[in-house]
Amino acid sequence: MNDIRLYAIGEVARRTGLSVSAIRFYSDEGIVAPADVTAAGHRLYDVHAIARLEFVGTLRELDAGLDDIRRLLEGRVTLSDLATAHLSRLDDQARRIRSRRAVLRTIARQHTEAEQVILMHKLAGMSDDERDRLFDDFWNEISEGLEVSPEFLGLMRNGRLVLPDEPATEQLEAWIELANLLQDAGFRREVKEALHETFSSPGAAIMTSTEMVGVFERGGAILVRAQEAQRSGAPADSPLGREIAGLYSAHMGEITEIPDSPEYRAKLAADVLGIEQMYLESLEEAATSTDPYTRYQSLVAIIDGTAREAAEFMPFAWLSSALKAVASLKDS
Repeated sequence: MNDIRLYAIGEVARRTGLSVSAIRFYSDEGIVAPADVTAAGHRLYDVHAIARLEFVGTLRELDAGLDDIRRLLEGRVTLSDLATAHLSRLDDQARRIRSRRAVLRTIARQHTEAEQVILMHKLAGMSDDERDRLFDDFWNEISEGLEVSPEFLGLMRNGRLVLPDEPATEQLEAWIELANLLQDAGFRREVKEALHETFSSPGAAIMTSTEMVGVFERGGAILVRAQEAQRSGAPADSPLGREIAGLYSAHMGEITEIPDSPEYRAKLAADVLGIEQMYLESLEEAATSTDPYTRYQSLVAIIDGTAREAAEFMPFAWLSSALKAVASLKDS
């Protein structure tokens, strides 16, 4: 810059949009010093100081602290370092705000006592390790004495319960409710009794065996492929659709011991639509169910995002169309 003029503080304020008091403050704090001070004490700024003041003003609007700005102007940190650190702090602040919003929404919906407010705040702020311990304690208690294979138990647990780094409000609210339930002795007892009653029937040993878990997982893998194909926009009657329909037909034929045929594939196409209807009904019932284990599953689905994903990308109708497309083909 070739401009060597000096500007009075009022002119600097007009150029930068900062107040006169703010400019004086930055000078007193050693952030941006004036180029000169007259005998009468008037501060004068050159174009370089004005540019620095505009930069400082922008950083302050982005909530950067004075110490961070000072270190940046002194060359002790880079602008990228400052932005990264500030972004991390903002992310932490955003998480705390979401957590508080979820707690306040829960309080607003319920007649909440002071002790419960403290508990809900703690639950919302739990670390991943703390959530894991709570989840493990719950499952260790309710599965004690349950005569199912370890593989089936793992299928019911469905891995770790992970709250996303940036959870939606509904996910935080679901976690607060679920964490409260997991620590409730009465809820744990009800779930344990329900599971033991469900898996004490004569046929339960077969349905919960290691072999059946393998069957469930293979069928689940085929549905995942159908879901991925539907997401990608692949037509149900495409080569990929026919391949997936063939896999599903072979899988179901293995379970039912029914030979593959056009009639069987047409039947499966209709059956899949029936499964879709039952699934939709189960989602509706789960949302309002008073059954403890059903409510547990519903909350977990909200937390891990599978409830929303299932509602948006259920592959049953697509798979039914694919089965109809290959119904007349014996070998596909």
